[in-house]
Amino acid sequence: MQVTEKQGGTYVNGAWRNIGSRQEVKNPATGEVIDHISFVPKETVQEAIDGAHDAFQNWSKTTSSERAKRLRTWYQLIMQHRREIAEQITLEMGKPFKEAKGEVIYGASFIEWYAEEAKRIYGETIPASHPDKRLMVLKQPVGVVAAITPWNFPAAMITRKIAPALAAGCTVVIKPSEETPLTAIKLVELAHEAGFPPGVIQLVQSEPAAFSEVCMQDQRVRKITFTGSTEVGRHLMRQSADQVKKVSLELGGHAPIIVLDDADIDKAVQGVIASKYRNAGQTCVCGNRIYVQEGIYDAFVARFVEQVQTLKVGDGMDENTDLGPLINVQAYEKVERHVQDALNKGANLVCGGQGVQEKGVYFYEPTVLTDVTADMQVMQEETFGPVAPVQKIKSEEEAIQRANQTNYGLAAYFFTESMSKGTRLMEALEYGIVGWNDGVPAVAQAPFGGWKESGLEREGGHQGLESFLETKYVSVQL
Repeated sequence: MQVTEKQGGTYVNGAWRNIGSRQEVKNPATGEVIDHISFVPKETVQEAIDGAHDAFQNWSKTTSSERAKRLRTWYQLIMQHRREIAEQITLEMGKPFKEAKGEVIYGASFIEWYAEEAKRIYGETIPASHPDKRLMVLKQPVGVVAAITPWNFPAAMITRKIAPALAAGCTVVIKPSEETPLTAIKLVELAHEAGFPPGVIQLVQSEPAAFSEVCMQDQRVRKITFTGSTEVGRHLMRQSADQVKKVSLELGGHAPIIVLDDADIDKAVQGVIASKYRNAGQTCVCGNRIYVQEGIYDAFVARFVEQVQTLKVGDGMDENTDLGPLINVQAYEKVERHVQDALNKGANLVCGGQGVQEKGVYFYEPTVLTDVTADMQVMQEETFGPVAPVQKIKSEEEAIQRANQTNYGLAAYFFTESMSKGTRLMEALEYGIVGWNDGVPAVAQAPFGGWKESGLEREGGHQGLESFLETKYVSVQL
């Protein structure tokens, strides 16, 4: 799909715009320029907000059945075009095509889920303390929502944010990552085909700072929803404070994986690989620190390394590829820095440890490090790459202590066949998402979000609607 000549990538009030400075979109697996988009000026961002505010006046008053109908149609169109969307994801983001197909289905599931949840936005009738009064609670949409999405899940991060917003009766202005804008364009094309009224969904290709500046200064933007780094999340919180905007943040992680002595080794190995190497380690819920109890340590490492060495690195469009490229040079340099720091401090390189960088393309082998210690960068910071550091632990108590010794609290994983140990671990871990013998726990019907510096609010589940709704209490004197 060639975007620029016809569309430019910005969609405002039901029409595509092709204005502003042209920006290249490259395939990270080949370095090839696959398309261009146009970064629009601040005035166009403002126009998008104006249009979203105008559209809110009618969209917020539509019935839940009408909103559900539009969402359902959009879901069906995405599923009809899922192969095309998956190809777009792989071309602009690099993840293996088989993973991209999974992302499209996962992303579409949020639209399907919230098409149903739109019909379940309930109020309350409260028993009054006086016979001549009636007390009620209403749930109403918050208003215009600005959604800022990342590059690593260019389809699912959009649908996970805007499906509940639309279901609640809000209108949205989306700014996708400049690294991966083409998937967003395709999704909005299908939303247009689904019949959403002009202004309900706006898509803006913009320089990030310019977009946030306009949104933060406009009081009609009542909510910001963002997925990205904790550093940027803090900045958005500060900006939002002046107008006390509602904020949802899904931020960085530093996920621990705990493997206890009684774990099923094969189940644990497969779960750790699924968590660690999905998307070449470039997800906020990827396992970043692996703690294995001493009684199973040697057996686990041997089997884990054996499986890791079978993973193939390459272009995501090759059906045999398991790991695609890293997104850019900064990502590549961080992975190299973490591995070198660990080796300098005494870690043992069991497999991998080599990268390829040429002509703007960056690949890194799936890597396993043992004999790691807590002072290594790889155990203190989110690597966001295919590096698995494994540390030996003595006990369940040590595992909990090490796992919780971080300012982050997005996802954690553990492997045990003991109900007693598992119950203690799931209750003790200070994380918003916990996988018990499950390396990929995220689903549309469950809440997704973090504790501590990993974010605010939740996406997914019935909880995902709440942050797009205001609560109004009404007291009636008869």
